[in-house]
Amino acid sequence: MLCMRVSLRLAELVVIQTSLPPPFWGQLFDLQLVFILIIKTTVFFPPKGIFPASYIHLKEAIVEGKGQHETVIPGDLPLIQEVTTTLREWSTIWRQLYQDNREMFRSVRHMIYDLIEWRSQILSGTLPQDELKELKKKVTAKIDYGNRILDLDLVVRDEDGNILDPELTSTISLFRAHEIASKQVEERLQEEKQNIEINRQAKFAATPSLALFVNLKNVVCKIGEDAEVLMSLYDPVESKFISENYLVRWSSSGLPKDIDRLHNLRAVFTDLGSKDLKREKISFVCQIVRVGRMELRDNNTRKLTSGLRRLALDDAIRHKPLNMSSRFSPRVAGENDFLQTVINKVIAAKEVNHKGQGLWVTLKLLPGDIHQIRKEFPHLVDRTTAVARKTGFPEIIMPGDVRNDIYVTLVQGDFDKGSKTTAKNVEVTVSVYDEDGKRLEVFLHVIFPGAGDEAISEYKSVIYYQVKQPRWFETVKVAIPIEDVNRSHLRFTFRHRSSQDSKDKSEKIFALAFVKLMRYDGTTLRDGEHDLIVYKAEAKKLEDAATYLSLPSTKAELEEKGHSATGKSMQSLGSCTISKDSFQISTLVCSTKLTQNVDLLGLLKWRSNTNLLQQNLRQLMKVDGGEVVKFLQDTLDALFNIMMENSESETFDTLVFDALVFIIGLIADRKFQHFNPVLETYIKKHFSATLAYTKLTKVLRNYVDNAEKPGINDQLYKAMKALEYIFKFIVRSAFFSGLGLQGAALKYLPTIVNDVKLDHKLLANMSCILVGSLLTGNPMSNADCREILLPMMTDQLKYHLERQEDLEACCQLLSNILEVLYRKDVGPTQRHVQIIMEKLLRTVNRTVISMGRDSELIVIYNAAIEGGRWLSPLSWWAVSMFWFLFQDFLMETFIMFKNLIGKNVYPFDWVIMNMMQNKVFLRAINQYADMLNKKFLDQANFELQLWNNYFHLAVAFLTQESLQLENFSSAKRAKILNKYGDMRRQIGFEIRDMWYNLGQHKIKFIPEMVGPILEMTLIPETELRKATIPIFFDMMQCEFHSTRSFQMFENEIITKLDHEVEGGRGDEQYKVLFDKILLEHCRKHKYLAKTGETFVNLVVRLMERLLDYRTIMHDENKENRMSCTVNVLNFYKEIEREEMYIRYLYKLCDLHKECDNYTEAAYTLLLHAKLLKVIKATTRFYDSMWEEAIALGKELAEQYENEMFDYEQLSELLKKQAQFYENIVKVIRPKPDYFAVGYYGQGFPTFLRGKVFIYRGKEYERREDFEARLLTQFPNAEKMKTTSPPGDDIKNSPGQYIQCFTVKPKLDLPPKFHRPVSEQIVSFYRVNEVQRFEYSRPIRKGEKNPDNEFANMWIERTIYTTAYKLPGILRWFEVKSVEISPLENAIETMQLTNDKMNSMVQQHLDDPSLPINPLSMLLNGIVDPAVMGGFANYEKAFFTERYLQEHPEAHEKIEKLKDLIAWQIPFLAEGIRIHGDKVTEALRPFHERMEACFKQLKEKVEKQYGVRTMVSGKHCRRTGGAVRHAVQLGQAHRAEELRHLHDGCLGSGGLRDLSPLCQSVFLQHPPRPPPPCGL
Repeated sequence: MLCMRVSLRLAELVVIQTSLPPPFWGQLFDLQLVFILIIKTTVFFPPKGIFPASYIHLKEAIVEGKGQHETVIPGDLPLIQEVTTTLREWSTIWRQLYQDNREMFRSVRHMIYDLIEWRSQILSGTLPQDELKELKKKVTAKIDYGNRILDLDLVVRDEDGNILDPELTSTISLFRAHEIASKQVEERLQEEKQNIEINRQAKFAATPSLALFVNLKNVVCKIGEDAEVLMSLYDPVESKFISENYLVRWSSSGLPKDIDRLHNLRAVFTDLGSKDLKREKISFVCQIVRVGRMELRDNNTRKLTSGLRRLALDDAIRHKPLNMSSRFSPRVAGENDFLQTVINKVIAAKEVNHKGQGLWVTLKLLPGDIHQIRKEFPHLVDRTTAVARKTGFPEIIMPGDVRNDIYVTLVQGDFDKGSKTTAKNVEVTVSVYDEDGKRLEVFLHVIFPGAGDEAISEYKSVIYYQVKQPRWFETVKVAIPIEDVNRSHLRFTFRHRSSQDSKDKSEKIFALAFVKLMRYDGTTLRDGEHDLIVYKAEAKKLEDAATYLSLPSTKAELEEKGHSATGKSMQSLGSCTISKDSFQISTLVCSTKLTQNVDLLGLLKWRSNTNLLQQNLRQLMKVDGGEVVKFLQDTLDALFNIMMENSESETFDTLVFDALVFIIGLIADRKFQHFNPVLETYIKKHFSATLAYTKLTKVLRNYVDNAEKPGINDQLYKAMKALEYIFKFIVRSAFFSGLGLQGAALKYLPTIVNDVKLDHKLLANMSCILVGSLLTGNPMSNADCREILLPMMTDQLKYHLERQEDLEACCQLLSNILEVLYRKDVGPTQRHVQIIMEKLLRTVNRTVISMGRDSELIVIYNAAIEGGRWLSPLSWWAVSMFWFLFQDFLMETFIMFKNLIGKNVYPFDWVIMNMMQNKVFLRAINQYADMLNKKFLDQANFELQLWNNYFHLAVAFLTQESLQLENFSSAKRAKILNKYGDMRRQIGFEIRDMWYNLGQHKIKFIPEMVGPILEMTLIPETELRKATIPIFFDMMQCEFHSTRSFQMFENEIITKLDHEVEGGRGDEQYKVLFDKILLEHCRKHKYLAKTGETFVNLVVRLMERLLDYRTIMHDENKENRMSCTVNVLNFYKEIEREEMYIRYLYKLCDLHKECDNYTEAAYTLLLHAKLLKVIKATTRFYDSMWEEAIALGKELAEQYENEMFDYEQLSELLKKQAQFYENIVKVIRPKPDYFAVGYYGQGFPTFLRGKVFIYRGKEYERREDFEARLLTQFPNAEKMKTTSPPGDDIKNSPGQYIQCFTVKPKLDLPPKFHRPVSEQIVSFYRVNEVQRFEYSRPIRKGEKNPDNEFANMWIERTIYTTAYKLPGILRWFEVKSVEISPLENAIETMQLTNDKMNSMVQQHLDDPSLPINPLSMLLNGIVDPAVMGGFANYEKAFFTERYLQEHPEAHEKIEKLKDLIAWQIPFLAEGIRIHGDKVTEALRPFHERMEACFKQLKEKVEKQYGVRTMVSGKHCRRTGGAVRHAVQLGQAHRAEELRHLHDGCLGSGGLRDLSPLCQSVFLQHPPRPPPPCGL
């Protein structure tokens, strides 16, 4: 069998279909694809094949259905399924947020990470039930919160966090669940808002306990030996460490020695508090201690001592944020520099060149103690994470937090060199021994050099090479069981270490120091520095504890015994000698069991001496508060134990009470108020004194009774201040003694009534309003009770609802009744629901109609829904028939339903409530439709308004926002379809059937129902469209049969279609379906075939334009929006829809004003002005278009002068006109360029695709700038490099191609300029009011002539004609016709040649000194056909019979070309004459050859085209001086000289009879018109 390999993507669903070993054979499912294909009713077969087993994670699942309808349901917990679905839905939105809202993107990312982490914790199955329950609450709260901020649907749950099933839940319960869920989410939003407002520092300051998370990434240190990396927190101001060390042992290979921890070197520094945040500075210090040879420079020629601890370097981070990854540069210290000195130098130093060495760590500050952060940050802190505690107590010591740590710091020493020549290399060894001098088994592991490392039996200090006074500053933690502390002591031995291994082995302990952990009075060793006595003796004696334990350990003790501690000579005590050496340590006791206070110790150990108990209780109130709170639980336990063990006596009751008041008052003090949670926890979890309440109440009562006695008042005052916690102790104690059950019974007594069984006969005469709220529990659960209660209650409810009285109580009662009837355990309820609906439905409807949407009592509306859910079709009929005025009831119901649909009673995210409402509405509307058909359809009972209300209600229901599935995510769409189906199809088919049932009444709904039906057909549901679009043809048919046309229908649908499409409805598919379905129906109709087809084509054309307009309406490219707007308004102008035409005119005008196109805006307003015959408003918009403003001004002046007689306005207008005239003559206006732009390729929208436009450029805009602006609008378009028309390959390609080149506008002077005018006037028309544009490009015809490259070179002249003149209502117009005329090009070329020849001749006449070479080249190029071919090419191309037959319309142009060729001869004759006069002897042969060529040319031309002579040539020559003089004088004497020209040269032929020079002069300097007298 051939197996296909299936390609898989992450998180895809596959179904294993074989039980064979891997690889698996299975089927791939894409849930989203399956859903889409089902909607399209297309059969989909998922691919089958093999895939690697390692790619698949097997999960339990349930498969329902077969084949195409197969559904796979995961077997996960419902909450896991919900989390998975939520993550998929959020991830889609999350990706969109990356571009739209980065802040929201980060928030959603954190929520997604949380859900993923919590999901994995739930799936692990390792959580205890209580933690799992708590985690589920967090998960559901996070989902609900995320759904709200992402505008997703609200999820309603039961008390256990499970999603409620609406089919199994009453409407009232659903509503209340929605209210509760919405309130909870709103509270969470407020909390989050407040949290955002609180800055990070304030947030941590409000947290009682903090922790610093450290993740060590890498250490780079070039020491070449093993090392110990110690990290800790340091206060540089106080010059002390504030935390334990985090120790990582690093190998010489650059990796951790414990390779399993390579990527898991994490630690957390706990017990930090708000006071630590207030420190001026906290430095994160890293020490690297080399473990190896004495000196790195030692060579390997001899055996060296190894394993020595030598300080390598130190590092610190300062002023760094505690939530970022950093690399710290090391500061290398000398190996004999003391640690504290090095740290201070490092902190004070500036950055140095680290040379690639450093420490890479990630730091993050976490709120909470170790238990909290393990729970809240399990991805950071787990059981393998090292915990480095603060060297001291946290600010709050919670009950149960047992600690017994002693921190020992090696401070410094001073050692004599003895017999050695240099100072010793002293190594201190710290160990713990008992009073017998034995290291018991338990003591083998009590010294902790740092967190993350195992405990050791002895600790060896760093060695300073040949240093007499070493200062170590090293701290270790000693953790000894509480029962062994009193017989333990610390022993410090000193030994000289040699760098040579042989010598080092012979070195013995040369001195010893010790200190006992317990003092003589039973208290623990005092905190602070201790100057220890250094004893010397034989090494063996020093190992015996009996030798030194009886001796004083500190110099303070020595002085107490009368010995001097300052002597320079050695003193002997027993077998030991006190050395002159000195050694100092510092200790800090952090113990919740060992105290350094004698009074507190006496209380804690009260059983050892009960005779001192009263004294100890009194002394307790003198102990420092800080010491008491450290031992809060033990102290309270001791007090209550004293009270309980002396229950028969009242001797100690008052003292215990006073001590308790003292402790409570202590915690109430601001200094210790953060211990309030500790006291609360003790009361709830640790307090268990059952009889304490009796003694406490007796003492309190005694104080109250004797308040006036001396000394009692103060104690009573203190007791009153502590009364809150006194009573908490009393209540808790009473609860343990059994009194709590009685209190609970009293507290919950009211609920007992709910369980009372009442005889139904006793209820007959009771008022339901009075007892309704009480009896809607179990009494209503009894069917017999309901028979009596319901009639009374419904009557009372109806009475109060109709009078709008006690609405809140009525709403609550009705809701409670229906909620009880919903239950499955109360027997049959159908008849009771029917009773309620018969009596109250209409009353409830009227009440809802009278209430506002925002009314808090809208809950009564839920009662109507609840009743509607339970009524059967038969019951609906029975209920409806109950009312005699059934028509009024239906009218009221339709109005109520429509109002509620339009008002959106429930918030948009209450999707379950909205869908429940829609389900009931749909059911009711269908039932009412049946009633309409049966009761109100015949001619006698037909009610137009009732049917009209029905149709409007049904369409409103169908088009409401909550049913538009295409607007929802695929997940939400699938849920709704699976549970409710597409309600739009159901109601749409019902509307169609109801319309066809109308029969002869249909005409009464035209044209009013055209809009609603159009709304319905525009819903993007294919089957619905196919079913309902034929209604339009039915409407056309109805109106045609009635009026012989369907004009009303046509007008209405065009008007409504414009608004609907602009509002977002309609698409390409709808246009196609509309066209296809209506054309099919029209063509089958005898009378509507032609007119119907015309109408359909009209609507389709309109839809094309409206869809283009809507698509581009929100585009940033305003030019595209303008084009689409013009397309639409031109269409409305074409079909004579004036109101729609004007609407889009103003839209276009607004767009122009936004772009500062005031000229175009004026032209746009002018179109409306012409309709209204009002032009005043448009004159102010014209920018520098003074000619247009003058023309409009003249029309307006006519109105002012002859119609309105407003001479004041006329005066102002004429002044403006005068200014405009002056501007025309004097102001130089910029001349914009014009550009032809072609859009080719299928990638362009339809209104651009395959079309060419002429654009009017902006002022001073070059083609390069215009192209850049154009390509910015179409960034994916490719600019074409040629100007020739593109081929089909480009036109049909899927891409975008833009062709752009400059075109020249063709001057089209208005008819009024029938005589020459000033260039300043003409210049306006060269670039304005133009509609034809030309573009010339060279082309080659025939084969290339190697002898004459210009022989077959032609100029192709293309003429573009736009739809309208420019400028106009747009800055561009589409090209409507393109002319490519070589003949016109030839005519223009000949004209230019003649003008150029004549101009050069006149220049030589004016200035004989001009060089002759340009004239020689010009003449030779014309008379010698071998150079340029002359006009011979024109003769071959145009003067043939074949061309005349193919282009009969070109006869006049051919004659004009012949005339220009003929006129060339006299111009050449004058030029050759001048050339002959000025030619040199050297060029005489060249001139003679030109004369010979000209003679031949002249004979040929005059023979073929006739002789041309300048009739006025004599006059021209006679007045040549005057012409030249006029040109030179210019403005000064122009009029006089040109009058002479006019008299002498202008004959009967007018301007055509003048020589070209005269023509140009007249054009540039037109003569002054003759005066009126004819002079």
